Amino acid sequence: MTVTAPRGFRAAGLTAGIKESGTPDLAVVLNDGPSAAAAGVFTANRVKAAPVLWTQQVVRGGRVRAVVLNSGGANACTGPAGFQDTHRTAEQLARAISGSAGEVAVCSTGLIGERLPMDRLLPGVDAAVAAADRDGGPAAADAIRTTDTVAKTCEVSGPGYVIGGMAKGAAMLAPALATMLVVLTTDASLQAADLDAALRMAVRTTFDRLDSDGCMSTNDTVLLLASGAAGTVPDRDDFADLLTAACADLARQMQQDAEGASKDITIEVTGAASEDEAVTVGRAIARCNLLKCAIAGADPNWGRVLAAIGTTSATFEPDQLDVAINGVWVCRNGCGAADRSAVDLAPRAVTITVDLRAGKDTATILTSDLTAEYVHLNSAYST
Repeated sequence: MTVTAPRGFRAAGLTAGIKESGTPDLAVVLNDGPSAAAAGVFTANRVKAAPVLWTQQVVRGGRVRAVVLNSGGANACTGPAGFQDTHRTAEQLARAISGSAGEVAVCSTGLIGERLPMDRLLPGVDAAVAAADRDGGPAAADAIRTTDTVAKTCEVSGPGYVIGGMAKGAAMLAPALATMLVVLTTDASLQAADLDAALRMAVRTTFDRLDSDGCMSTNDTVLLLASGAAGTVPDRDDFADLLTAACADLARQMQQDAEGASKDITIEVTGAASEDEAVTVGRAIARCNLLKCAIAGADPNWGRVLAAIGTTSATFEPDQLDVAINGVWVCRNGCGAADRSAVDLAPRAVTITVDLRAGKDTATILTSDLTAEYVHLNSAYST
């Protein structure tokens, strides 16, 4: 269940010395073809890390032969020198595979504002290429972790082809992706335009609806690479559905590993006048720190749900709102209904269902609770 599950891919993960902890911090994913078709989706943050700017240019060409990823440093807000470091990294990998730097994607994650130790990173690239093989997927997934407690991988199979993937992400999980790096691979034969359409469709209802803390990262990158090694040309719609399933799997894994989380919260918004309005309401609820604290304390405080809904411009009447928490309708018609003591918040999984009673559209947002552990992890991240 890794990026090397599809045919035509090799990977490796190792310790290059970027992290002071001495844990794995560098990974490569190599596409041996015969195709190098690729697509990507990136953060909407206007402050973009150097590797995002570089990889956006690469993906515009529709071909990616290799990806190098490092943890331990974001290479964001590092100026022209940081962009040159990204360029040097791509050139290093290109030389190692006898390819072109214009077909090498670069991804970084870690602390913003610090230059990468290129004297350790570049030799690490050569070592990773030398170590790359079909069994290297798990090591690659491990090497891209930051505060992630576990590596995140997936695999789904279609008729005559496979989709594999790896991801990292445990905080800053907000719209327009997350503080995530994701590499998806397939041995299906598809053109770059088809990959792009499928990826954007998949991301829209998975990664783009994961919102743990409302913070948007500078480094978010989701890449999809196709080797064509299976020789199968899939039905476009079927491929998009399978890709969406793979992305949903990884998104759930990120939600379940969100920093400090003790509850995995699913927010289901129904009865909306449009899908966009359903998403807007779901995001407002997901970003209500008062509610997230209440859920952490096993308090089914439904009033905070209504207060969050009221901050939006969505179509609804306050006296027609219904809210259920873990299946108990604690609010009907904008007022208290079932006794909140009937809500069982002992399980880790929590579902908040909202009926706006304004239409037929729906949306689901994934979030987590807000705990003292989250504050602890993020109070001294750079020190």
